[in-house]
Amino acid sequence: MHNIRNFCIIAHIDHGKSTLADRLLEFTHTVEGKNMQEQVLDDMELERERGITIKSHAIQMEYCPTPNDTSFTLNLIDTPGHVDFSYEVSRSIAACEGALLIVDAAQGIQAQTISNLYMAIENDLEIIPVVNKIDLPSAMPEEVEDQIIDLLGCKREEIIRASGKTGEGVTEILDAIVQRIPHPKGDPEAPLQCLIFDSVFNPFRGIIAYFKVVNGIIRKGDMVKFIATEKEYDADEVGILKLEMSPRSEVRTGDVGYIISGIKTSKEVRVGDTITHVKNPAKEAIAGFEEVKPMVFAGVYPIEPEDFENLRSSLEKLQLNDASLTFQPESSVALGFGFRCGFLGLLHMEIIQERLDREFNMDVITTVPNVSYKVYDKKGACIEVHNPSGLPDPTQIDRIEEPYIRASVITQTTYIGPIMTLCLGKRGILVRQEYITGNRIEIIYDMPLGEIVIDFYDKLKSISKGYASFDYHIHDYRQGKLVKLDILLNGESVDALSTLTHFDNSVGFGRRMCEKLKELIPRQQFDVAVQAAIGAKIIARETIKAVRKDVTAKCYGGDITRKRKLLEKQKEGKKRMKQIGTVEVPQKAFLAVLKLD
Repeated sequence: MHNIRNFCIIAHIDHGKSTLADRLLEFTHTVEGKNMQEQVLDDMELERERGITIKSHAIQMEYCPTPNDTSFTLNLIDTPGHVDFSYEVSRSIAACEGALLIVDAAQGIQAQTISNLYMAIENDLEIIPVVNKIDLPSAMPEEVEDQIIDLLGCKREEIIRASGKTGEGVTEILDAIVQRIPHPKGDPEAPLQCLIFDSVFNPFRGIIAYFKVVNGIIRKGDMVKFIATEKEYDADEVGILKLEMSPRSEVRTGDVGYIISGIKTSKEVRVGDTITHVKNPAKEAIAGFEEVKPMVFAGVYPIEPEDFENLRSSLEKLQLNDASLTFQPESSVALGFGFRCGFLGLLHMEIIQERLDREFNMDVITTVPNVSYKVYDKKGACIEVHNPSGLPDPTQIDRIEEPYIRASVITQTTYIGPIMTLCLGKRGILVRQEYITGNRIEIIYDMPLGEIVIDFYDKLKSISKGYASFDYHIHDYRQGKLVKLDILLNGESVDALSTLTHFDNSVGFGRRMCEKLKELIPRQQFDVAVQAAIGAKIIARETIKAVRKDVTAKCYGGDITRKRKLLEKQKEGKKRMKQIGTVEVPQKAFLAVLKLD
C-alpha cells in the first residue's frame, strides 16, 4: 500500500490535460507501439472529434524512479475541463489523494481552474502545480507562476514547468507524484469498503463497476453486497484498469479496480455506493459525493412513438456511464410520450443527444430547455415546476421563485464593458470585481439561471474573442415577475414551445418567436395564425399565408360575378379545411428557439 499513489489531473478546458496524460503513459511504458495515439484515454468518437474530455478515465501505471529502486503503482484519473462536467471531476477527486493542477502558460488561470482547485482543497488533496505548454511562442511562464503563487500560496520552486507536446518536465512530474502525494490510508484487515466512482454497460458481461478499495481486500469469487441497493452478487471477476481491463485474483486496499458480477439492470448500480462482503459487512457506507442537481431540463421525445421503450433502455444505459443525467416519463399533446431529462448544462444536453444517436441509433426531438422554479400558492404550499405546462392556474399562484447562480467571469480588462452590458442584459446583479493580476479581472455576478441557459456562454466567448472564462454554482432562489408565454397555432397551444420568461422580456421574445416560426413552418392550404399569448392576452401575431390555386384562370373575360362565385366557393373550402386541418411543427422550429438572437 505504501507504494500506491492515486491522483487526478484537473484544469480548465483546453489546457492540455489529455496530452500530458499521454506523455505520462508513454514515459512509464504503459502504452507503447501501435496503441500510442493522440488522446489515448479519450476513447469516445465524440471526444476525439471535439477535442474535449467528456468522461473521467482511470488507468494504472508502473513507475520506477531509478533502475534498482522499488516500483510504484500510479493510478491516474484524467478528468473533463468544461463546467458542464464538473460532477465527473468531483467523483474523481473523491477517489484520489493528490491532484496535478495544470495551467496553460499562454492563457494563465481561468475560472474553471479556480473552481476545480477549491473542490480539490475541500477534499484535502495534495496539489502539484504544473505550468503546461511552455514550448509555445506566446507562453509567459513567469507571469503564470506569479498567478499560481497568488492563488495557492506555494513556493516558486514547487511549480513544475512542462510541455505535453515535447515531453519536457514529465519525469519531474512523475518524481513529484511519488515524493509529494501521500499513499492511501486504509486498513487491509478491516471489513471491506469499496467506493464506486463510475460504471459502464457491456452488452455481453452486464454492468461493470469501477471502484476504489478504501478498507479490506476484495477477491475473485467473493459474495459481495451493494449497501445502498441492498443487492448481493458473486464477484465473477475483479481486476485493475490498464488500457484494457486486466483480471487479478484480488484487489487490495488503496487500489483502484473493477468488478464484473453479471448485473443486468442499471438501477442496481449507483455511483457513490459502497461494496462490502456479505459474511463480514462494514457497519456503514462511505460518505462520498452528494447527489447531483441537474440545472437544465428539456423534454426528449422519440420521433416514432413505438420507440418509447427503446428510448427508455437507451437512457438507462447512458445513465450508468453518466450518473449526472436524470430522467422521468412525461407526455405532451404535440409530441406524444417521452422523457423529461435533467442536464448539467447546454453542452451536456448536446452531448447526450449526440450519444443517443451514435451509440443507440435513437432519433429524438428535444424541446426548449428550461430550469426548475419554485411556485408558491395562496395557501403557502410550494411545488417545484420543471415544465411550463406543469404551472398551476395563475389565479392560484402567490409568487414564483427562480434559481439564481453566482457566476464568476475572468477576462482581460479590455473586454469589461461588453461583458458587463451582456450580464446586465441578462438581469445580472454585480456583486464585486477583483483584479487578479495587472490586466486580468474577475467579475462576480448574481444572475438568474434561466437567462444563461440558452446562449449566454456562446455570446460571452464571441464578445471576448474567446478570452473570457466562465464558471458558476447555484446560489439561491429569488422571487421574480415570471409569466408563462404560450405559442398558439390557429388558436391551439403548442405545449412544447411554451416557456416561462420574465415579464420585461416577454413581449420582445414573443414577437421574435412568431417571426421565426413564420419562416420555419411550411405553408398550408389555409391561413395559419401564429400567436404569442400570456394567459388570455395576445401579445404578438404573424400570419402564414395559404398556398392558393388560381381558380379564376379558366374565366376569359365575361362577367365579374362568375369570378366572384368561384372565389367564394374556394373561400368556403379553405374555411372548412382550417377547421379540420392540423399544422405540423418541424424539428427545426424547436431548435430555432435556442438561436433566436
